Order: sequence, then structure tokens, then C-alpha cells
Amino acid sequence: MWGRMSKSAAGAAVAAAALLVVMMPAGSAFGTSGTATLTGGTLSMNPPTVVGFAATLNGTAQVAPASQAIDVLDNTGSGLGWNVTLTSTTFTVGANSLSTTATTDTAAAGACDATITCALGTNTAISYPVTIPAAATAPTAIKIQSALAGSGLAGQTWTHTMALAIPAVARAGAYLSTWTYSLVSGP
Repeated sequence: MWGRMSKSAAGAAVAAAALLVVMMPAGSAFGTSGTATLTGGTLSMNPPTVVGFAATLNGTAQVAPASQAIDVLDNTGSGLGWNVTLTSTTFTVGANSLSTTATTDTAAAGACDATITCALGTNTAISYPVTIPAAATAPTAIKIQSALAGSGLAGQTWTHTMALAIPAVARAGAYLSTWTYSLVSGP
């Protein structure tokens, strides 16, 4: 009768198992440290390659609009914020030039890049319209976009509406100007 256990032996086995459960304290926990090292990435920008204005001269002063997209990628994880600055040379064709105050940044609207969750930059430090400085040699740049501390994280594109003032007596031609964008960390 090897396969059978007596009632008293079975009762003793159940009592021993119950005793083991009672002897282990309920809710015992053993702590282990977890760590995560997050290394900051880079702060970079993709400015527009060309900002093109077009108008047909008609004997009256005009304003030619153009929009430009500036893609800012703040993967630093610092939360320090950032600024986009812009300066330019005067629009010139041959001996003819437009005013050094001809270009104005009138508005900006931002959105997170596609498939990205971002902390859109808070841009309260700039009041539009902003006149873009110009001269034969580019003068000191001005802020056209900013992200205050705690904002501006991850990829986001800011679309700026630019306006070029064209005087009634402007000469026809393909005017050129060099625009210099910079991206710097900090509010």
C-alpha cells in the first residue's frame, strides 16, 4: 500500500505546511535600487533655405508677404530655453537697394513636429511686428523666436509671416539679401 497515506500522516503534512506559512511574515519586502541615466542630446535648428518675396510694381507702395518655417530641435533635456536670432544684408540689385528697415516679421505660430510630443516654446519675450535689421554688412541680430525656461523641448516648427515693404518708386530687378539665423541656448 505504497500509494496510500494514513489519515494521521496526511493531517501532519497539512499542519506542517500551515506552520511554514505562519512562520513567514506577511508583506515581507526586499528593496532594490533602480537607476536611469538620461544624457542630454543636442540643440539644433533647420532654418529656411530661401525666403522669397514677389510683387508686380504698380506705382504704389506695396507689402509683399512670405512665410518661413524654422524647425527647432531641443533634445538637451535642460529646460533652459532658447532663442532664434536673425540679421540680414540690405536687399540690393546693382546700384538699387530697398530700405534697411524693409523687412518685418509680423507673426509666428508654432506646432510640434509630426509624430513628436513637444513642450512648445513659450514666446512671450517677443512682441510682433519685429523689424529685421539690415545694412551693407549685416548688423547685430535680433530675437525673432524664443522659448522661455521650461519650454521649447523636443522638435517644433515655427512659421513666421514676413513682410517686405516695397516703395512706389522701386526699380525692377531680382534683389538679393543674405539672412543669417542663429540658435542660442537660454531665455
